[in-house]
Amino acid sequence: MRINRSFSAALCRVSAVALFAASGSVVLHAQQTAATGTVIAELHQPALFNLAAATPRLSDDGIGYSSSVGSDSTVSPDALSFKADDALQPPPRRRYGRPNYSDRMHNADGSSKLAFLAGGGFTNPVDVSTNYLKISWKAQVGVGYNFNKKFGIIAQFDWDQFGLPGQVITNQYSIYSSYFGNTADLTGLDGNTHVWSFTLNPTYNFYQGDSYGAYAVVGAGFYHKVTQFTLPATGQYCDYYGYCYTYSANQTFDQYTSNAPGINGGLGMTWKPSRFANQKFYAEARFVHNFNSARAYSVAATNLYPGNSSTTSYIPVTIGIRF
Repeated sequence: MRINRSFSAALCRVSAVALFAASGSVVLHAQQTAATGTVIAELHQPALFNLAAATPRLSDDGIGYSSSVGSDSTVSPDALSFKADDALQPPPRRRYGRPNYSDRMHNADGSSKLAFLAGGGFTNPVDVSTNYLKISWKAQVGVGYNFNKKFGIIAQFDWDQFGLPGQVITNQYSIYSSYFGNTADLTGLDGNTHVWSFTLNPTYNFYQGDSYGAYAVVGAGFYHKVTQFTLPATGQYCDYYGYCYTYSANQTFDQYTSNAPGINGGLGMTWKPSRFANQKFYAEARFVHNFNSARAYSVAATNLYPGNSSTTSYIPVTIGIRF
């Protein structure tokens, strides 16, 4: 009986401790639930979010976030608009017209005001000039002014060299033999003709790409024509140290000149090695005509070669470089 009473007393004590612990856990759980509900309620309050200018911050209890700025804060009707942002926007972009590159050396379209060219090639006589001349070489240099990318004018010097056909040399040998008789040794008679000229040449670029271009050119100016007949001669040259050398060279035997106005015109192509390069290579062909005045054959006036004063037509083909 004493054992039963002792066991009953112990059981009662254990039951009381378990009941007390359970009740404490329930109370603690209820308090935590209430606190969590309060935080959730605060987070769902509309007053916590001010769309005008609220800045999120930690709440005083350190648990959640609050955006409230106070009960005395008022929301302006313009607070939800974007008018205030207009002052922060960058100014509208300026509209520009065609760029202007004009300065002392360039036109408004970017083209260089000054132009230079140099080239060489061959000269082919045409029409009646083939009776007196044959194909040979040429040289060309020029400087000018560009008004824009399309139009410019070139002041140009040309030297056009020609040979003389064999028939002309044969005929001239007979003429000299008849005129001078046996007083002159005409062995090795030869000859050549050249025309040098100063011209002004307006140039129009009708096509201009990144690499290739095309242009038309016309011109007019002064043409000086010279025909020389030569004979081989022996000469002597002495150097600075007193040594002398004998040499043979053609020496001018007779010469004729003729001055005349002339015109030219043609087409050309250009090619730039780079789209950013200032220099470009060119190739052109022109037709040239000189208005030489024909002179009557007159032995008394010693005009033994009337071919020099006949009109002259030829086509020079030139390859060179332009700046």
